[in-house]
Amino acid sequence: MPPSEDHRLVDLEARLEREDPRFVRAMSSGRPARPREYRRTGAWWGLALGVAVLVSGIAWAQGLLIAGGLVLVGMAAQPADPDPARMTHRGFGRR
Repeated sequence: MPPSEDHRLVDLEARLEREDPRFVRAMSSGRPARPREYRRTGAWWGLALGVAVLVSGIAWAQGLLIAGGLVLVGMAAQPADPDPARMTHRGFGRR
C-alpha cells in the first residue's frame, strides 16, 4: 500500500475513535458491537416516556401534559428514524 493510503487509514481510524470509541474497542477485542448510528435504545426510552406523558395528559385532560407529550414524542422520534441518509448531523450521510 502506498504511504499516502496508509495515512488515510490512520486518519480514518483516529476519526472513528473520536466519534465512537465503544465500537472501536469492541472491534479490537474481537467482539463487534453496533455502531453508534444503529444504537437507538435511548430513542426508544424517550418515545416510551413521551407516549406515557401524552396518555396521562389525555386521561387527566391536561393540555400542558398533552403538549409536553407531543413534544417529547417528536424529539425522540427523530433519532429513532431508520433512514441513515437523514443522519447528517453526525457527519454521516450525503455531503
